[in-house]
Amino acid sequence: MGEGGLQSSRAVDRAYYHATIADLLAHSDSHILGELTRRSLFAVETTQRAAWTEQISIVRTAFGSLARPGSIYFEYTVPRVGRRIDVLAVVGHIVFVIEFKAGEQEFSAAAIEQAWDYALDLKNFHSTTHDRTVAPIVVATRAPSRAALVSVARDDDGVLRPICAAPEDLGSIIEQILEFSGGSPIDVAAWERGRYSPTPTIIEAATALYGGHSVEEISRSDASAINLTRTSEAIASVVRDAREQRRKAICFVTGVPGAGKTLVGLNIAACHMDRAAELYSVFLSGNGPLVNILREALARDKARREVEQGGKRSLTKARKAVESLIQNVHHFRDDCLRDESRPPIEHVALFDEAQRAWMREQTAKFMRQKRGLTEFNVSEPEFLISCMDRHSDWAVVVCLVGGGQEINTGEAGISEWIDAVLRSFPHWQVHVSPRLEDSEFGAGGELRKLSSRGGVHLNTDLHLAVSMRSFRAENVSKLVKQVLDRDAPGAKATLYQLQDRYPIVITRALANAKGWLRSKARGSERYGMIVSSQAQRLKPHAIDVRVDIDPIHWFLDARDDVRSSYYLEDAATEFDVQGLELDWSCVVWDADFRHTAHGWKHWSFKGSRWQRINDEQRQKYLKNAYRVLLTRARQGMVIVIPPGDPVDQTRLPEFYDPIFNYLRDIGFEVI
Repeated sequence: MGEGGLQSSRAVDRAYYHATIADLLAHSDSHILGELTRRSLFAVETTQRAAWTEQISIVRTAFGSLARPGSIYFEYTVPRVGRRIDVLAVVGHIVFVIEFKAGEQEFSAAAIEQAWDYALDLKNFHSTTHDRTVAPIVVATRAPSRAALVSVARDDDGVLRPICAAPEDLGSIIEQILEFSGGSPIDVAAWERGRYSPTPTIIEAATALYGGHSVEEISRSDASAINLTRTSEAIASVVRDAREQRRKAICFVTGVPGAGKTLVGLNIAACHMDRAAELYSVFLSGNGPLVNILREALARDKARREVEQGGKRSLTKARKAVESLIQNVHHFRDDCLRDESRPPIEHVALFDEAQRAWMREQTAKFMRQKRGLTEFNVSEPEFLISCMDRHSDWAVVVCLVGGGQEINTGEAGISEWIDAVLRSFPHWQVHVSPRLEDSEFGAGGELRKLSSRGGVHLNTDLHLAVSMRSFRAENVSKLVKQVLDRDAPGAKATLYQLQDRYPIVITRALANAKGWLRSKARGSERYGMIVSSQAQRLKPHAIDVRVDIDPIHWFLDARDDVRSSYYLEDAATEFDVQGLELDWSCVVWDADFRHTAHGWKHWSFKGSRWQRINDEQRQKYLKNAYRVLLTRARQGMVIVIPPGDPVDQTRLPEFYDPIFNYLRDIGFEVI
């Protein structure tokens, strides 16, 4: 297990030290330090012992003056973000999150954001904290006493705005918070039994898995959500069987947008990172931004953890260490081209967004123009399977398949993978989700062809039916599908179910949208502006899709970096955000995808005017682009439909008004 990686979800097992307030006051410093040191997974440096000693002293003084019962938890693990809360306290009707900044006189924005993040994490993902007030407090240990009443502000969900405290003022501030917010006393024993069931972003999930946490620790476990552990185990069972029986197998895992397909693949790869082991696995994706962002996130986290463990920060070394876990599928393909007889080192290859692999024509064109291979004449799926088929003993290919996610020219969809197996690999076992026949996967015909072939195994555990992207509402992908399919009555009914938990608003003014985003986001919750790659007439709104962003900076950098999504200056397209998430999104809708009484109309801007898109495949790509954009947000979104300009023939109001009217009539709130 990695940092804080504990098997149980109970609060007492996730803390290095826990005690009632009475026992805390009775225990000696050496006893508490001994418990903290014993539970620590790393060597405890002198600076850490000094910080703990100071924290113990401050907490004793603060809670000793309260004369109230409660419980204290030091170094409380938050697996979703791979961090530990310095001190968590349950007193009266409040859950306190206390972060200490040793030797600091000032309260940095980063420290305040960190405490706020922890409070929101507990509120959203810890079952017995859902209906409780959570109070984040930052203590700068060298800050001078203010000795005054604090301003206590509370959001609708019961999370207080972070409060800054000098050590001498902590007890008084805790008392003021208890008096400010009413409620029934917390049953500490019942609170401790609450399950921590997070819904991490894919970046958080990858970081936690690489740090040693299990998929059980970082995923939800409620009965209404799909059991990711069960799907992971189904894949693991295929791998074990192939290895033991010395045979080859291909496995198709389906899922709605945000259901956790990438998480499942990363979990398998993270469990088998030893290059010398027979089960060594690789996670492959043709999504360049996703690969680069995940690699950089893992490297930054690895470097951070090495510093916390007393080592030196080496980002270059960390980047080198993580590059083999997550690879670009095209680099994997090119490595296999260099030696057409040698099998790859990996026995298990997991292909994320497998439906985006190239069809034969696109692959042959690329190989001819970029690699000088004039005789290459197979599709990317067929070539990739053939690479794994070079193993003389066993191999497993896992295809992670999203519905309605093809957004680029030449993407074959999942049908080509199945055709390749039928055509060229009759000796391979096939394990498949029966949901491949659903319309959005476009493989119903191929699935029926498989039914007459031996060695085919249908397994319902290979389908992830519920979106995990939004922990507030699982039916967002359903709503988006209904909107794009022009099922207005269905969309209206679904929106009614979502509106209290997942706000979606529409506006004609980009400034209103930006203000709405900033008012909604708390802590480090990430927000950003996203648009279609065909949205070329948003330039009057300072949005130019022809200017490439750097997805790494956009997704990973802090709010004080102008390149980050927080600045709301650079807009990302479907190619930048596919497979990734924001907490809050602003989708700016251009005239490339227009609503009419006869259906959606598809347009591309060429030169100085719009041109109709008549090719059905390109029409599908554009519709899927908006499906990707409208399913990126975890907590809520604002959709901007510009008003147009009657004197600009490329931005006439009649291009935009029907879109706005359609969404408004469904019931989306107008701001």
